[in-house]
Parts: sequence; C-alpha cells; structure tokens
Amino acid sequence: MGDNARIIVADDHPLFREALQQALAPTMPGVSFVEAESFESLQAAVESCEDPDLVLLDLEMPGAQGFSVLTWLRSQHPALPVVLVSATSDAAVMRRAVDLGAAGFIPKSSTVDTISEAISAVLEGEIWLPEAALALDDAQLSEDKELARKVASLTPQQFRVLDMLADGLLNKQIAAELEVSEATVKAHVTAIFRKLGVRSRTQAAVAARRIESTTRPHA
Repeated sequence: MGDNARIIVADDHPLFREALQQALAPTMPGVSFVEAESFESLQAAVESCEDPDLVLLDLEMPGAQGFSVLTWLRSQHPALPVVLVSATSDAAVMRRAVDLGAAGFIPKSSTVDTISEAISAVLEGEIWLPEAALALDDAQLSEDKELARKVASLTPQQFRVLDMLADGLLNKQIAAELEVSEATVKAHVTAIFRKLGVRSRTQAAVAARRIESTTRPHA
C-alpha cells in the first residue's frame, strides 16, 4: 500500500467518515484524508485536492441519485479510481458498479482488514470485489450490463432529468426544478431516449426504475 496516499472520503455520515479514517490510518503510513458529505462538496474536494489517489464513495451520496456520482467522476476524472462503499451486500449491485467504472465495492459491514485489503488492491491498480460478487454468474448480468452501459453514457444532468421523468414530472416541472428552460429539458429528454434506445417516457421510466432498484438493498 502506497505511502502518503491522498484519499477522498465521500459519505454523509460524519461518524462513518471518522471511523473509516481511524481504521485505515494505522495501516497506511502518511495517508491524508479529505472529507465530503454531499455531491457538491465532493466536486469541490476533487477540484481542490492535489493529486488524489482514491475516492471512497457512499452509494447514496446526497445531491444525486444512484450511480450518477460515479458516472460524473468517471467522465470528468477518468484516471481517479473510485471505490463504492455501501450498506448493501447485493452482489448484482456490486457487479453493476464495476460495469459502470468503479475500481471496487466495499460493503460497510466489512472488517477493517478487508477494507484495508480492498484499498491496497485498488491502489495497486486492481479491481476488488467481495467473493459473493466474484462468484455471480455472468449470464445473470448480461441484460443489466447492457442497460448499465447505456446509463453510463448519460451526463449527470441527463441522469437527474431521467430520475425526475421517472417520478412523473412534466417538462415544465423539471425545468423549474433544475432552473433551466423547457427547451433544454426537451433536448435532454431527446438525448436520453436516444442513448437508452427507448421511444417513450414510460419506457425511459422503466429503465430508470431498474437502475434505481439496484441501488437499494433487497428485502
């Protein structure tokens, strides 16, 4: 594990951020941490942190839904490894994250040794997943993988439009929420339809709900 690593810890729970840092510091000499509690503060942290080595990203980051933060990081900072940290232990969610460009996925229930092992592997350029995700049959993921590829092509703004569209909001309402013109929203919707390969708002909403369902632990 590299010395003097700079790690951005993005999670809205301050106690978890503190616990993670206390757990990792003894195994990573010289490591420094930058904290972020929302998508907005994460954007600022990535821009202000000099040569960060890794982002530890909570899957449920305030300010954006689902995988949109990961999508933004991969498009804007493709060389920066991102490891998702989440309460979910759903193997399909973990594999979906890697399909979208994550360098790893660590369940929050993991031991300190496991977290340390995962981060060490990622800093060495590897992809790290728990055994359950590695054992998942690829055939189970083929359809989801294709949808993930399409969703990964959306910009963060398009992802937000898609989420609102799935909630049944009209273009006028989406425009008001995002403080943009209706023409801009229409352009986004057209682009979303094209990228997802759908022809209606209903079909787009179904795709959005499939993505959203994978970001929640199954009952």
